[in-house]
Amino acid sequence: MPLSERKIDEAAARLAQARRVVVFSGAGVSKESGISTFREPGEGLWAKYDPMKLATREAYEADPAFVWRWYESRFGLIEAAEPNPGHRAVAELEQAVPVTVVTQNIDGLHQRAGSTDVVELHGSARRFKCLSERHTGLTRADFAGSDEAPPRCPRCGDMIRPDVVWFGEALPADAIQRALDVATDCDVLIAVGTTGIVYPAAMVPAIAYQTGAAVIDVNPDEDAIAGFADWWLRGPGGEVLPRLVARALELGA
Repeated sequence: MPLSERKIDEAAARLAQARRVVVFSGAGVSKESGISTFREPGEGLWAKYDPMKLATREAYEADPAFVWRWYESRFGLIEAAEPNPGHRAVAELEQAVPVTVVTQNIDGLHQRAGSTDVVELHGSARRFKCLSERHTGLTRADFAGSDEAPPRCPRCGDMIRPDVVWFGEALPADAIQRALDVATDCDVLIAVGTTGIVYPAAMVPAIAYQTGAAVIDVNPDEDAIAGFADWWLRGPGGEVLPRLVARALELGA
């Protein structure tokens, strides 16, 4: 069923009154920029491998060169991707009201679109650290020119790993705490492209709802957040968010 203008208008009217907004984004937002989710088949030579088995510490330690090559392939797709209209609409909203993006994505597309306050719950494809985690915040410049796979930490000689959250690892404590803090303080939360079932990240929209924020859920499919959202705007973020934000700005957000 096509998304009605009435629903857009209702949600936009509430958004126009917001004093602080949280946008909670998931893999569906990145998928619209051509980045496949972990639950989809891989690309090309990697199609027969399960990413959920490769993205673990155990897999990396067992065959670091193989897993590093897989990450390099995935990071190549991320590097080639561009922000989509959903990313850009979120950045545009920031011009009218304080917006914190809490994302489960590692691709940095929100920042590239212009969002300035982004909490990355699952880490970043742009950062690296040594396997022992003694040295963090490394970038590609720190191992440029290395022909090892994986490269070695320039400070301790340990293997470098992506600074992302692997399956079985906890979310960064500072990131999840900041996410919960802004969820508690916002008066509107927009969830986009996420199922709302992966914890502890799924606590973010739930806490916003419990503390009185209006919740707007943007997703082509009904998800866990739609069950308590004030508005479920059915459709992909790249189509719905530009309409929602444009209407909110017209109404004086």
